[in-house]
Formats: sequence, C-alpha cells, structure tokens
Amino acid sequence: MSEINTHSKYSSAINQSSGGAHERWRLIKDAIARYGVIAGGLGVIVAVVMIFFYLLYVVFPLFLSATAEPVSHYDVPEQALGKTLLLGVEEQNEVAARFTDVGQVIFFQVPTGKTILTEAIKIPQGAQITSFAQGSPNNEGAVIYGLSDGKAVIAKHQYKITYPNNVRLITPSIAYPMGEAPLVIDPAGAAIEKIAVKIGDKASTVVAKFGGKIHLSHFEKETSLFSDEATITRTDSVLEYSAVDVTEILIDKDEANLYLLDKAGRLGLVDIGNKTKPALIQEQIVVEAGQKVTSLAFLNGDLSLLIGDTSGLVSQWSKVRDKLNRYAMQKIRVFKVSDKAVDMINTEQRRKGFMTVDADGTLGIYHSTSEREMVKEAGAGSHPTAAAISPRANAALIQSDDGKISFWKVDNEHPEVSLRSLWQEVWYESYPKPDYIWQSSSANSDFEPKYSLTPLVFGTLKAAFYAMLVAMPLALMGAIYTAYFMTPKMRQYVKPSIELMGALPTVILGFLAGLWLAPFIEEHLAGLFALLMFVPLAVILFAYVWQYLPKSVLENIAEGWEAAVLIPVILLSGWFALSVSVPLESLLFHGTLRDWFKTELGIGYDQRNALVVGIAMGFAVIPTIFSIAEDAIFSVPKHLTVGSLALGATPWQTMIKVVLLTASPGIFSAVMIGLGRAVGETMIVLMATGNTPVMDISVFQGLRTLAANIAVEMPESEVDSTHYRVLFLAALVLFMFTFVFNTLAEIIRQRLREKYSSL
Repeated sequence: MSEINTHSKYSSAINQSSGGAHERWRLIKDAIARYGVIAGGLGVIVAVVMIFFYLLYVVFPLFLSATAEPVSHYDVPEQALGKTLLLGVEEQNEVAARFTDVGQVIFFQVPTGKTILTEAIKIPQGAQITSFAQGSPNNEGAVIYGLSDGKAVIAKHQYKITYPNNVRLITPSIAYPMGEAPLVIDPAGAAIEKIAVKIGDKASTVVAKFGGKIHLSHFEKETSLFSDEATITRTDSVLEYSAVDVTEILIDKDEANLYLLDKAGRLGLVDIGNKTKPALIQEQIVVEAGQKVTSLAFLNGDLSLLIGDTSGLVSQWSKVRDKLNRYAMQKIRVFKVSDKAVDMINTEQRRKGFMTVDADGTLGIYHSTSEREMVKEAGAGSHPTAAAISPRANAALIQSDDGKISFWKVDNEHPEVSLRSLWQEVWYESYPKPDYIWQSSSANSDFEPKYSLTPLVFGTLKAAFYAMLVAMPLALMGAIYTAYFMTPKMRQYVKPSIELMGALPTVILGFLAGLWLAPFIEEHLAGLFALLMFVPLAVILFAYVWQYLPKSVLENIAEGWEAAVLIPVILLSGWFALSVSVPLESLLFHGTLRDWFKTELGIGYDQRNALVVGIAMGFAVIPTIFSIAEDAIFSVPKHLTVGSLALGATPWQTMIKVVLLTASPGIFSAVMIGLGRAVGETMIVLMATGNTPVMDISVFQGLRTLAANIAVEMPESEVDSTHYRVLFLAALVLFMFTFVFNTLAEIIRQRLREKYSSL
C-alpha cells in the first residue's frame, strides 16, 4: 500500500510539473502574440506617418520664398568705350556682354568684371548709331543697330564651349546672321529713329521708324532643292499709322503681330501676317491718366506684353478673343512693384517670370501665372541704367549710374506654384477668361504650365460619386437580403461568389470598361435607360403574378429561394430593353439619343465618360461594401430578432427597427471603406475615362482623377522639378483626403456603436 501511495504522489508531481511547463509556454506564446500585435500596429502607424512626412518633405520646397544675394560689385568694364545700351549673360553665368552706344561689345567675366574680349560692330565709316534694339532674348542674343544713313546692322553675341584639359572654356564672339554688309532700310538715307528686329531660321523682319512713318522689311530665305545656295526675297511696306510719337516697337516671335507704343501710352496692335498689307487691329490706352509708360517687354512666348509705368505698376496685356472671335489686347493682371517708376523689365527666357528694377535700384522678381512676388531686394539708391537676367534665371546683372555693376545670385526654383494657381481660377494666356486648367507640359518651350489641382479633385469626387451611386444600392440591398432573408444553403453560394468578384484585377476591369463597355454603352445608350424602367417593372409585375400562382407551384419553392426565380426575369427583361432600344430610339428621337442630347439640351457625349467609370468602378467596389455590410447584418444577435418577432413585429419591421440599427456601425464602415476604394482607384479611371481634366458634372463627360494623373505623369516628370513636386502635392492631397474621411468615419462609427450597443 505504501508503494502505491508513493507511486501516486510521484505521478501527481510529474503531472503538476508538466502542467506548469505547459502553462508557462502558453503564457509565453500569449506574450509573443500580444507584443507582435502591438509592434505590427505601431509599425503601421509609423509607416503611415513616414509616408506623410516624406510627401511633405518633397512638397515643401514649392512654397519656399526665392532669394537673391549680391555676390560682387565692380566697375563697369571699359567705361571709355561708351554708354551701355544692353547687358547680356550667357547660360553658365561666367561671361557677359556689354553693348555700347558707339558700336563696341565688351565681353567680361561675370564674377569679377575682368575684360575678356573687346570687339567692334562693323559700322560703315561715317555712319552714326541712331537707334538700337534687342531681338528676342531666346534668339541667340540678336541685336540691331539703326544708322544715320538709313541702314542697319544685325549682330548677335554667341559663346562656344570647349573642354581643354577637362576644364570648361567659354569663348565669346560676334556673328552677323544677315551678313556683315549693312541692310539698306531706307534708300533715301534717312536716319532711323526707332527700330526692331526678329530673326528666324527661314524669315526675318525689320520694322523701322523714319521720315514720320513706320516701314516694314521682310526677308524670306528660299533654298533650292538641287543646291545649297539660298536666295532671299525681300518685301517692303509702309504702315498706315501715325508714327510721330511712337517710342517703342516690338515684333512677336512668329513675325505676325507688331506692337507700337507712343508717348501718350497708346498701344497699337498691327497684324503683319500679310507683309504687303499690314492691318491695324486695335488701339488702346494702357496706362492710367497722368501716368507714363517707362518700360515695355515681351513675356516669354511673346503672347503677352509687360508694361511698367511711373506709378510703380507692371500690367500684363495679352491677346484675347472677344465675343466676335476677334483678337484684342486686354489687361489680365497687375503687379504693384514699387512706389517709384519701373525703369526696367527683363523677362525670363524659359519661364513666365520677369525681373524689375525701379528708379531707386530695387530689384524685384515676379511670376505672372502664379502672381507671386518671389524677391524684393532694396538697391543702393543709385539710378539703374542697364540690367540683365541670365538664361536660367539664376543670376542677374544691374548697372547703375555711378559706374558700377552688381552681380546677383538668384535661387528661384519653383515660381510657377502658389495657392492661387493651385486652387483658384487663373487667367492664362490666350484664354478668354480665368479658368481651372491642368496642363502640365507641352512640346513648346514657351508653354505656360497650368497646375490647377481643382479639376483633378473634382474628377476624383465625380468618379467616386457615380461609382458609389451604382455600388451602394446594389451592395447594401444585396447584403440585407443575403444576411437576413436568404436561406443558409443559398447564402453559402452567393456570398463567396460576390466576394470572389473582389479578387478580379482592376486592370482587367479597366480594360473591359475601356474597350468593350464604353462602345457598348455608346451604341445602346437608350437601352441603358430602358433597363432602369423595364427591369423594375418586370420584377413588380412578376411579384404581382406570383401571388396568383397555384399553391402546388409555390410549395415546391422553398422560402428564401425567391431570388433564384427572379434571375431569369431580370435577364429576360434586360435583354428585351436592349433589343427594343434601337428602334425605340429611332421612333422617339428621330436618330440617336446622343444626337438628341446634343441638339436639344446642348449636352455632349464622350465615349469614355463618368457613366462608364461609375458602372465599372461600382462593379469593383460592390464586393467590398457587400462583404463588410453582410457580415455586420448577419452578426446581429439572434435573440434581438427573435424577440422582435415574438413581440409581433413583421420581418421588415424587425429589419428596419432592430437589425439595421444594430448593424449600422458595420454598414457605415462598409460604405466608407468602399468610398476610400473608389477615391483611390487608379487603373479603372485611367483606362475608362479618357483622362480629360475638365470640370463638367455631366455623366456623359470624361474626367481625370488625382490617382490617375499621378500614374500617367509621374514617369515623365523630371525629378525635383516643379511638375514632379506638384504631383507629390496631388498625392499629399489624396492622402489627406482619405485620412480625414477615415478619421471622421471612425468617429461616427464609434458613436453609432455607443448609441445602439444597448439593443
């Protein structure tokens, strides 16, 4: 007996020991799981925060202020060779040129002012320089000298870059694009009072004022097909314009328009497309009463004029089509630059920015599209006599009347963007009125970037709205019926089948939507609207007939399987609606429904439109909303529904008053998650909308969403460029949009849970 007791105690000790080890191992696993979940949750939070701060890091430089710092200050090189008519800087900011009133060109080092080369323009002996003008700054630095004998000399400063011993060497020189021999502008030899020039590859135009008239000379270069020799055809004409008080002459880069400004501030726009018969289009006063024009320059692209006056204003005038579809100059914006007169305006060569210098030498840098003042630096009080901005707009030279030149370094990376240009209407060049436009790039270097995010946000909300309009009724009603009314056996097939729809790649849905659904809807548009009428009527009619069917038929169909009986009814009614749509369309609208919308209602129709997106993206969102909502409804405790039915409520009353209220937090979560899916969807909207960033609420018009825009344009954007950072800003807006909506959704869901948790 004692041996048996000893053995029993030993076994009990072993069992206690193994049980303790098992308990400790279970506690260890619980701790590992607990800390793993905590680490995973914290990791998700950290990842989301890091994404937010990275987006902010990329976007932040867009809104930094530009800077301008004086680097050096030195004497004007070779002051004895005349007064400065023009300063020019080459692209690397290493060599500058000074054109003087005696026909000398002095090339000097930009940082130090040390003279590199001095070269004389080939002015005929005995002739005096009576006028001077710069061609387009983008045209390789062309200038023209008007002479006292009725002739003109066209020259340009150019820079050759070589790398001897792997060291960059810039060699300046003077070239003569129209030949070294002076051009005869007036055979009678009258002194040229004012002159302007535009040099092109195949054509050049010179406009000069002399003898009280404006004369135009056009030179057309023609190359033979069988030889390299070129012949130049010259066309001369005289403008019927009072030239007595003309002080400024400008020709646009296309050599199609001529601008004449007189002392009274009257601007004349002349059409010189027909070089033999120039025609005056418009005359207009461009300054306020009592003010005078002090500076005039083309904005990059030559589509707008910048006009500075004695009050310190710079106004931008651009050609705009009027109600009669005719071009007219119109003031589209004004910059308050200074309280002093604006002595100089120098425009950037590659952007829509410009630099101003007022009578006190104050330097200002602005951007026309964004209407931003980027830089304003006070001068030394000396009156400026010449100024230049470098081709890359990262340096400036300012010469003052005290015989000094100041060299400034400019840091101005992203002037095109402002809160106004991103979110408000902007009056762009060649547009009849301010508008919201997204157009980030063009093949033309004179292009004005249009970075309005408003049409993209509008397109995102529009696509999500129509997708939810399609998905919500189908998904929620389907979830209610499946979870509450459908038999368990049928639910075993329906629920997994619908959830399986969520596994379809969105690129496949977008492909089908763009290549099959869009043409199908275009051809059967009337049938689509007929579906909305015929299918509900067929279901109602079938329900009415159902109650009169024999009991033997009704008893063979188990309760909860009625939905299966409705499938052929829906298919047949849908087929009938699509079949009769074409003849019905011809009978009622005498053509297609699309044409009727266009002619009678003025509503256009794009093949890839919001309707296609709503159907395709709704199909993608339905599984998400259905699955979550169905689980929420099915999870409502059975004692609530049984109790409601026991108290005499009908199944529908129980559903509305008990089940839906209890499941409302889950249903709301399903809707918000579906909305987030619709807002962030990329491939479907990318392939099924046409990607047109227009702001039109019509369901028949296309759109462009934030996500699709990022997918389309990010691969072609230059890293760290304004375009690149604006795309990241679009991503940040999308991130903030989903974050705010999800946060609000969670708050509402928690309150719904607290409110109905007592049921």
